[in-house]
Amino acid sequence: MGEFAVEVQGLRKRYGDRTALDGLDLTVPAGSLTTLLGPNGAGKTTTIEILEGFRRADGGSARVLGRDPTRDGRRLRGEVGVMLQEGGLYPTLACADMLRLAARQYANPLPVEPLLSALGLEAVARTRVRRLSGGERQRLAFAVAVVGRPRLAFLDEPTAGLDVEGRQRTWALLERLRADGVTALLTTHHLEEAERLSDQVRIIARGRLVAAGTPGELAVADAESGLRFVARAGLPIGELAAALPGAWTASEPSPGHYRLLGEVGPDVVAAVTRWCTEHGILVEQLEVGGRRSLEETYLTLTGAGR
Repeated sequence: MGEFAVEVQGLRKRYGDRTALDGLDLTVPAGSLTTLLGPNGAGKTTTIEILEGFRRADGGSARVLGRDPTRDGRRLRGEVGVMLQEGGLYPTLACADMLRLAARQYANPLPVEPLLSALGLEAVARTRVRRLSGGERQRLAFAVAVVGRPRLAFLDEPTAGLDVEGRQRTWALLERLRADGVTALLTTHHLEEAERLSDQVRIIARGRLVAAGTPGELAVADAESGLRFVARAGLPIGELAAALPGAWTASEPSPGHYRLLGEVGPDVVAAVTRWCTEHGILVEQLEVGGRRSLEETYLTLTGAGR
């Protein structure tokens, strides 16, 4: 397969006067589980559709398993699994029959019954697709994408709408597939999922790559001294910063999670707790310095949630 299962260079795509991809560069190491993160409108869906061969780029290049996904779509079909959020399942087929039909398209598919069991679908194996719940259809779509033992799987929001058990089953199967050498490129809005599962993370915003690395590399140690704490959302943190000794900046990267940047001393910690007490605010997880989470890195780079 080579060093990279997916290689994208300078990818461009416009829809009328809107730029979806603005010179995107992207790689997916072979054998990795790589997560593509970005806010709505960042270009994730367009990127995946180009890589799957469903859409043509206006410029740049894309290689999937060393081939052009548009010209070589037929040759790639037996080596690539695709999970779609909408469509791809026949509503009148029984769940197990849908999976068997998909399995017959491949030379060496996974056994159908164990795959149904692994995803908790054995009880609805004879139920028609149209009568499955949303979570059951989601798990079946995932099974269809991986039943052919693909070398590379494109997984669009594989755990969207799943309950805790369904999510755990999907995660466990993903980890098994990775151990078997399957490369996966998935999109998700769950940063916890990305942090737990991913070997590599790619963050895109405004059609360009803005960060790449392992979850640990992206959750870097803070270069600036400061404090962080958790409390109810929407605090007047500008007032808090003004009440502290010295020069401070304050932010709320995500609801209820606060960062204060400045020079920390015992008087500052005491001032923070005093201010919160005076305003009836219960503070949790008060930390000095520490590491920036993947979520904080994501919010900083993309501006999501602002």
